[in-house]
Amino acid sequence: MKATPWLDVLDEAIRSCAAHDRADLAGRLRARRAELAQPAVRVVVLGAAGQGKSQLLNGLLGSAVCAVGDDLTTTVPAVVKYSASPSAMLVPGDPAPMIGSEPADSLVLEGPAPAVPALTSGDQIPVPVEHATADANRRSGVARVEVGLPRKLLETGLRLIDTPPCGGDGGEHARAALATLPQADAVLLASDVTRDLSPDELAVMERVLTVCPTAAVVLTKTDLVPGWQRVAERNRARLEHHGLPVALFPVSSTLRMLAAKTNDTALNDESGYPALISYLHHELMGNVDVLRRRSAGALTRLAVERVVPPLRERLAELQQGGDGELTARYRAASRKLDRLQRESARWQTILSDEVADLTADLDYDLRDRTRRILREADEYFETADPVKDWPEFEEWLRDNLRSAAEANSGWLLDRFEWITRKLAAVIEPPRSELFEPDAVLHGLTRDELDELRMPNVEKFTLGQKLFVGMRGSYSGLLMFGLATTLAGMDLINPISLGAGVAFGAKSVFEERGTRLKRRQATARTAAHRYVDDFFLAYGKESKDTVRLIHRELRDRCTAVAHELRTEISDGAQRVKQVIDAETAERGTAMREVARRIDELDLLRRRAEALAPRTVVRGLTA
Repeated sequence: MKATPWLDVLDEAIRSCAAHDRADLAGRLRARRAELAQPAVRVVVLGAAGQGKSQLLNGLLGSAVCAVGDDLTTTVPAVVKYSASPSAMLVPGDPAPMIGSEPADSLVLEGPAPAVPALTSGDQIPVPVEHATADANRRSGVARVEVGLPRKLLETGLRLIDTPPCGGDGGEHARAALATLPQADAVLLASDVTRDLSPDELAVMERVLTVCPTAAVVLTKTDLVPGWQRVAERNRARLEHHGLPVALFPVSSTLRMLAAKTNDTALNDESGYPALISYLHHELMGNVDVLRRRSAGALTRLAVERVVPPLRERLAELQQGGDGELTARYRAASRKLDRLQRESARWQTILSDEVADLTADLDYDLRDRTRRILREADEYFETADPVKDWPEFEEWLRDNLRSAAEANSGWLLDRFEWITRKLAAVIEPPRSELFEPDAVLHGLTRDELDELRMPNVEKFTLGQKLFVGMRGSYSGLLMFGLATTLAGMDLINPISLGAGVAFGAKSVFEERGTRLKRRQATARTAAHRYVDDFFLAYGKESKDTVRLIHRELRDRCTAVAHELRTEISDGAQRVKQVIDAETAERGTAMREVARRIDELDLLRRRAEALAPRTVVRGLTA
């Protein structure tokens, strides 16, 4: 047998709630589905205290079933159903759950299902029908009153449920009244006609229509207000203004009970009850499937409204993206790669400039040191005789050149260490031990200084001295001998001999001085040539060292930069892969959540089609 459409919608709502981890909603809907499958139609009567709610039920039943009076207040629900003979039972158990001031729809769909006592025949307490509700109001531990009456109104399956007062401060009685709404197929809200509908009553009706879309307002006590028609019209206008699609029935329970005693048809018509009874018979019992459909639609709509918001929040979270940290890390890595690329060109320029400056400074330093050595050598040979002092001079010169070479090499090392620290500060992240230039410098094989051989200097021998002396004495002897011959003396005389000896000695001394100067000049030339050779050889070795360290440092910086680029690139690639995976997963999740939302929206539209927000009066199938 094919299920009715409203059952299909309700079953789909149950499956959707279960699929979205709302087992509580699914359990509520299953319980309500089982109730809707029963033939009984439950009409819940709500109303604030003193509004004639219990009298309304007595008027419908034609007997004083529900206790009334200024000092009596209904504390537990009373269920009136058909029975072949009058009967009444007190059903023990906990009162309606204390749920607080939640809306009526939350009483239906939120929280655990209300506990229903598991009763046996010994659990129920039989009481007289006329005292059933009064006894229940006075006793504690009574869950509800069940009354059975042989009334034609109830014979078709209609059940009337009297409830504790609702509205007001929303206390225990109001919560107990609203707790009966999960079983309501229709609701009657009782309000006396002595005043307009209060804001609390309008709020209660708005809550009721959220759960049970079939409802009506019954204006009681029309016998007390001569102009009740104007009040009724104002209340209709207020209901319409607030968008509450409910029917309105003015009645008088007093006239109804009096007409029942006197069997006065006109008085019964004046009480307004025939229209209300016709509504119950024809509009409700005559359209049971419509009631079921509307209830199923309202419950389904409520369930969808509970399930969809978390899905929309989840969709919004997915659309915003949850990988902000990963994206920031990827962008930071990309910026670091770009910065590293720029810094790579920067440190290469820095290295080239610093090495060029170092080469020029080293050349100047070595030349300056050797020039100072040469000036000291020139000053030394102003007085020293190379023949006697050459070994000492050679040792001094070699020591000074060695010291100059060591100082120049130390300065080279210090400058490269400074360049290394400067480059290390440029490379990201800074590297404290980027390169050790002394490892290259100390690994070089330095040639020892060449031997400084004594230059070839002529010696002033005894024979040379005699020859120079004789040559000088001959000139003196001849010049003074000729001069003395004019005086009548011989060419060779004591004066010419003395002059010859003096001139010979002078020539020897002058020749010795001249030869010393030549030896000193030769020594200075030899020293200059030796220092020039040293400058050329060591300068070439120093430049080779600079080039070698430059290449080593450049290669090391390149390797470090490559390691950094590889490390950052690999990290960025891993982050990108995670982002791509999460993006794909998020896209799949977004499509899945959007699909579920679309399915629930379609289910909500189907539920709204079952329970349109229209006036209940004149229900059609």
